[in-house]
Amino acid sequence: MKLHLDSTSGMNTVTGYGDNYVDVNRQRYDHSIFIFPQKPVMPWPVSSFDMLTPENFDMLVTFSGECRIEVVIFGTSARPRFVHPRMTGTLAFHHIGIESMSFHAACRTYNILVIEERKVALALLIEKPLVGHSTTP
Repeated sequence: MKLHLDSTSGMNTVTGYGDNYVDVNRQRYDHSIFIFPQKPVMPWPVSSFDMLTPENFDMLVTFSGECRIEVVIFGTSARPRFVHPRMTGTLAFHHIGIESMSFHAACRTYNILVIEERKVALALLIEKPLVGHSTTP
């Protein structure tokens, strides 16, 4: 799906997405990433929901720097998947909320919050099948 936005000049916005990719400012990414409105897109070194660790979410605080984000939109697969609160303890310590959504809903919600000039980050998990493992029964 392609998205069109107004009044986001100079901001990182999602301009398209599919099942295994996202376009940010018309540049395609097929791996997990962090998106902040006014910072470079950052790779997120995670390829599976089951492999997430607290350190994966701690990275958001480190990367956000002076942005002082208030909420993280966490996008996963076709349906939202929720992480255990112990995974996001550092976010809570810094008074940063986290909202889990489907991948597509997360992209749309992030764009709306950027337009509203909210202090938001988008964490998109693009899962990759393990090499040598079949995804069919």
